[in-house]
Amino acid sequence: MQSPQLVHLIKLLSRLPGLGPRSGRRAALHLIKNKEQALSPLLSALTQAAESIVTCNQCKNLDTISPCHICSSPQRDQDTLCIVEDVSDLWALERSASFKGQYHVLGGTLSAIGGVGPEELGIGTLIARVLMLSNLREIVIALSATVEGQTTAHYVHRALQEACPHLAFSALAHGIPLGGELDYLDDGTLTTALMARRAL
Repeated sequence: MQSPQLVHLIKLLSRLPGLGPRSGRRAALHLIKNKEQALSPLLSALTQAAESIVTCNQCKNLDTISPCHICSSPQRDQDTLCIVEDVSDLWALERSASFKGQYHVLGGTLSAIGGVGPEELGIGTLIARVLMLSNLREIVIALSATVEGQTTAHYVHRALQEACPHLAFSALAHGIPLGGELDYLDDGTLTTALMARRAL
């Protein structure tokens, strides 16, 4: 029999993305067995994060300041805005160090079943922000290549194009990943890659 505190810890860890009951038990055991090296620093970091992390009032990124470091950086390009679904997508693009403009996080995708409409995604707020960005020239819609992601991308594109017809719009390319072998790719990826082929 395990103590209620340990059972509760395992349950909480098991709910984290990428972890299940077994991984939750292993993580809990590791933390308990290594209190000084693992548990105490983790507890301190979680407490600090809970107290200091806020949502940026401009792009919806997570940071310790609002506007966040990206929005307030004078080194960022002001002529390009990249729209992403989640903060994790923003972080992924930043990790690549290939985009130097501004971001806007929707916080999800449109879903009739889930009750997520344009209001829940703050499309009106996005349009108002775009209208205020006087130097903006291009909007990159970088949403997932899922049905929900593409439906949301189409809706956002149409709404922004109506409000700002002078802007250029683009989307991320989809197709064969770098280093990918054709034999291992699914039919949808191959079809998209063929349709988006370019001249050599």
